[in-house]
Amino acid sequence: MATHQNSVYLASPFFSDGQKKRIETVVALLKQNPTIDSDRIFIPQDHQFEQEPFGSFKWQDAVFASDMRQVRKADVVVAILDYQLEEGLTEPDSGTIFEIGAAYQANVPVIMVQFGTNSQLNLMLARSYTAFFNGQNDVSHIKEYDFNNLETRYTDKKVL
Repeated sequence: MATHQNSVYLASPFFSDGQKKRIETVVALLKQNPTIDSDRIFIPQDHQFEQEPFGSFKWQDAVFASDMRQVRKADVVVAILDYQLEEGLTEPDSGTIFEIGAAYQANVPVIMVQFGTNSQLNLMLARSYTAFFNGQNDVSHIKEYDFNNLETRYTDKKVL
């Protein structure tokens, strides 16, 4: 029996080398997962509408519209919460948080990923995820997580 393969919207900051490395790690794990369609992983950094000047209103409008459309049509949103991990800061990126909220509102399941282990979790984020992978070792289990069944995986992070 064939396994359904899900599409993914990968919500994550992509402004530093560390952030891009975490994206590469998560994408590689997702591509190993038989319940994920490797050709349908939407990575926002790859869709930045270079035909418009960066930061212009037309660029902002196109990127925002595309990202929101992709969030709504994805089977699942995988959100990397680490933002400025290398600087010792533990707050997630505001754009990633917005995408999590948009996914939740659109009834798209949210799978949260956090490589750093010493941060707290905001109540709104803590109540909006289906599964949470916390820490480098736990993150590696994404490759065997059943995105068709979407079993709830809680974290024991302190909630604010």
